[in-house]
Amino acid sequence: MSEQVLTPQQLEAYQRDGYLILRSLFTRDEITKLRDTARRDRDLDEHVISRADGEGGASRLALWNHPGDDLYGMFARCETMVGMARQLLDDEPYHYHSKMMMKEPDGGAWQWHQDYGYWYQNGVLKPQLCSVMIAVDPATRENGCLQVIRTSHTIGRIDHRRSGDQTGADPERVQVALERMELVYCEMEPGDVVAFHSNTLHRSDANRSQKPRWSMISCYNARSNDPYEESRHPRYTPLSAVPRAAILEFPEGEPSGAAEKQWLDTASTPTSASLVDNRAE
Repeated sequence: MSEQVLTPQQLEAYQRDGYLILRSLFTRDEITKLRDTARRDRDLDEHVISRADGEGGASRLALWNHPGDDLYGMFARCETMVGMARQLLDDEPYHYHSKMMMKEPDGGAWQWHQDYGYWYQNGVLKPQLCSVMIAVDPATRENGCLQVIRTSHTIGRIDHRRSGDQTGADPERVQVALERMELVYCEMEPGDVVAFHSNTLHRSDANRSQKPRWSMISCYNARSNDPYEESRHPRYTPLSAVPRAAILEFPEGEPSGAAEKQWLDTASTPTSASLVDNRAE
């Protein structure tokens, strides 16, 4: 049984607001190891996807389906992340996919969207999924931190339309949501985490700073919400949790294991793929 990460009050806040920020969930040493590994990871760099934002900018990310046994897998599979996902989904979670968001200086924006706006097309019957974003670098308004519309998950799924290389939520409904609900900038320090519901409207501005903003996002689906058809992301696959200590114990310099992770690259990833803030992000 995975650990209970969230208090009843935190779980209530997530269910009410559609998102939850947890400060310093990961330690400085854990995040430094993640950042250093990602920055020098050739496998990660070779599987980067670039997405134009329709405003002249572009964002970079790498996305993989299975957590694997590398350092990224230790984060996605650690008891803290798995336990939190279990509480948020109220069900056994499995790894739907993870991604490293690489918002460099002058990096592009991500349009307003809901993750379920994409995942609905993958044979996922209910929006019983969540995303958990780990801040690898500081996230500020200047470098394009995640924005969410508080309680927007209660709207339900909104139709999405294409803009540039991205697919965003119906602008008219987004505008009404912004008039009636609160816009929140999720500014975070390395090691902070934000979890959000698959129907929560979110976006990020372009990076107007000279500092990168990288983040790792792991997405989880509920076992009972197993997709009814095959798609680019996995159907139910048992998730083997590891102790939190596995992160710092993981050997330095280990490869990412491309075959095991099942990377999604430009050729295999349609425009509407689950690029949250994808994310996001």
